[in-house]
Amino acid sequence: MSSIVISDTSCLIALNNINSLNILKDLYNEVIITNEVKNEFGESLPNWINVVKVQDLQKKRELEEVLDAGEASSIALSLEIEDSILIIDELKGRKIARSLNIKIIGTIGILILAHKKGLIKDLITVILKLVNSGFRLSDDLLNSIVDQFGKR
Repeated sequence: MSSIVISDTSCLIALNNINSLNILKDLYNEVIITNEVKNEFGESLPNWINVVKVQDLQKKRELEEVLDAGEASSIALSLEIEDSILIIDELKGRKIARSLNIKIIGTIGILILAHKKGLIKDLITVILKLVNSGFRLSDDLLNSIVDQFGKR
């Protein structure tokens, strides 16, 4: 059985900015988001992205004390759905998700996975397009990706 994939807003915005949102569909067929993420995203959603309501509102409120609404609701939903994977980029949110034993991946991880599965031919070009569209990536991580996946 494959894991259920839950996305925070940043991945949706980043991939949408480079016209590559379908990478998520190609990888996972279906992605789940919360109402908060839908509102933060602010665009119409493809039919393979489903909106699910968080049930544990107390946990969501606790998380909202330290995270934005999209991240808090995504983490709360990940706690409710067994065997889920959370797509999250923001460092504080990633640390909190890890501390709660939630499996996580980030936008760059999604692109690397898509590259390994043959969905992206030139990973470096796609990542540079992402960075040029405003996605923040450390120089160290960018250099590491170029070293690992750049043309040899």
